[in-house]
Amino acid sequence: MTELLVIIVVGLLVIGAATMIGPRLGIAVPLVLVVIGVAASFLPVFAAVEIEPEWILEGVLPPLLYSSAVSMPSMNFRREFGAISGLSVVLVVGSALLLGLFFMLVIPGLGFAWGVALGAVISPTDAVATSIIKKTSTSKRVVAILDGESLLNDATALVLLRTAIIAAAATFSFWGTIGSFAYSVVVAVVIGWLVGWLNLVVRKRVTDPTVNTVISFTVPFVAAVPAELFGASGLVAAVVAGIITGIRAPRMLSPQNRLSDTQNWHTVELVLEGAVFLTMGLQLKAIVEQVEKDHAGVGTAVIIAVVALVLTIVIRAAFVAPLLALLSRRIRRTSKMKPRLQDLQEQMTTPVGQQQAIESMNSRGRSTPIGGRTATIRDLDRFARRVTKMLADIDYFRRERLGWREGLTVVWAGMRGAVTVAAVQTLPSETPQRSVLVLVAFAVAAFSLLVQGGTIGPLVRMISPKVDQNALDKESETERTKIMELMRKSAQAIPEPSRPDGEPTLESFQEQRKYRLAVLEAQRAELLDARDNGIFDADVLESLLANLDASQIAMEMRGTRA
Repeated sequence: MTELLVIIVVGLLVIGAATMIGPRLGIAVPLVLVVIGVAASFLPVFAAVEIEPEWILEGVLPPLLYSSAVSMPSMNFRREFGAISGLSVVLVVGSALLLGLFFMLVIPGLGFAWGVALGAVISPTDAVATSIIKKTSTSKRVVAILDGESLLNDATALVLLRTAIIAAAATFSFWGTIGSFAYSVVVAVVIGWLVGWLNLVVRKRVTDPTVNTVISFTVPFVAAVPAELFGASGLVAAVVAGIITGIRAPRMLSPQNRLSDTQNWHTVELVLEGAVFLTMGLQLKAIVEQVEKDHAGVGTAVIIAVVALVLTIVIRAAFVAPLLALLSRRIRRTSKMKPRLQDLQEQMTTPVGQQQAIESMNSRGRSTPIGGRTATIRDLDRFARRVTKMLADIDYFRRERLGWREGLTVVWAGMRGAVTVAAVQTLPSETPQRSVLVLVAFAVAAFSLLVQGGTIGPLVRMISPKVDQNALDKESETERTKIMELMRKSAQAIPEPSRPDGEPTLESFQEQRKYRLAVLEAQRAELLDARDNGIFDADVLESLLANLDASQIAMEMRGTRA
């Protein structure tokens, strides 16, 4: 017991030290932790350490993916959903099949099904590994795509892995596989949505920030465990619960609760991410020894891993290139709609124009078909918000274009990590040449982190075009001015109480405090509407929302002391 406590304490200190030292050395923190883990694996104290892969897949991944989903701007996820779904589903399946064919050809006696199983665990990018890209100067749109991809592709890979293992022992059915995959995703989405909604309903009534945060720690597991029991993807359920929480929390939870959540979840992320990479390094020695014990060639396995890594990069590049072309064509097509959408938006600002729009909606059959009712002002408001979103999306896509630089970054940032190592160890004991497959997967992940993770920063700096900082500052200032004007108008809509003559009384103080809180609430609602419509930059809005939260917390604390 004492040894375990010492290991845990030392591990936490190592994670903290690596997080501080890595950036100063210009080395990604995950790489530092993997190297430390590899070195530690040769110490006698770690000779008998065995890392249960299910702890990574079921104990570590759900909270990490949930936390990433909560913090990811919802409008960015919505805008990039086409690219995200392509990378996290189509690319993963295609890569697994092509890699499966390769492994079947180069590993004697493996078979296609087991080859696909190995390809499935190698195909997805690692949610933790892609955190490296956030430290570079790449575009926000690339970060959004990579973030979204890493949230969902693990689930695709694990469902495909499960299907391949079943296919190796029974007759393969294409439509059965498609049906199983669809069931896994749909059930997980439903469970995740319900858990995310119930989570906010319950926590809205819990005023203690500490208790509120403790409840939040259970949410990813409350979503993932039932989903797995129903044969669905627990990871997808955890991600959906996180997305719902991230969208609705600013409207339903108090600033104190959200601030407590943010601070504590950042700590959890730091510890779990560090532990994942440390354990990845710790397993190297045992994996190599197992391959040598089985009289399989370590050198051959490493060569296969190198070729497999090259194949994953080539396949990814072959998919990303036409994907970017398709996205560019969509931008050109939607840009042509902008004048018409602007006319519609302007038309709906006047009473006459609103009436004409309602009549047009009714004449074209756009009204809600339930009960045959006609369109109303509420329907018009929904349509106006949709037009606003479409215009904001067009401006965003035209401003944040994806060229060859961004495409190269997306390709090279597709790193494999500890999830690959954990998933491959869930292969059953009867898997042909299991120890070799485990070593191949480990080597692919290690080389990916070393080569891609170690060079992505310099690569991005080398290919990034020169930036006109003055123009960027001016653009940012213009956007902030527009936001401040929006906040000023929302504040003016709240009637200000009269100020009494003479010395302020406790009652007048309370009235002013109530007024200021109402103003902050109105401004927050306005900013959240702007966030949902995608009108302004997500990071700028996040910063201003944080300022509103800080102001409200300070005001409530002053009121408590008074």
